[in-house]
Amino acid sequence: MTPFDILRNALLAGFGVQEKVREFIDDLVKKGELSESQGAKLVKEWSEKAEKNTDEIGKSLGDIVRKTLEKMNMPTRDDIQKLDEKVNSLALKLSNMEETKK
Repeated sequence: MTPFDILRNALLAGFGVQEKVREFIDDLVKKGELSESQGAKLVKEWSEKAEKNTDEIGKSLGDIVRKTLEKMNMPTRDDIQKLDEKVNSLALKLSNMEETKK
């Protein structure tokens, strides 16, 4: 299973849990055990916590991927962009040198 598959499955599970929480709170409101405002407040609080956790997971996964690429000695996007800029600069200098020789 690839890291992408693991992340996808975790996110889908999270969405399923979120739906179940909403259904549970809706049931409590229907039974009169919670007011609509209390239910809405609980859903909002839970959603905010879930969003915060999702952000934290995203950052953690980003760190894991970055560290893995560093260990593999893989160039980053910035490394490739800097190299591309150097190649373009050298190509321009070479072109200018060829023009002056003519």
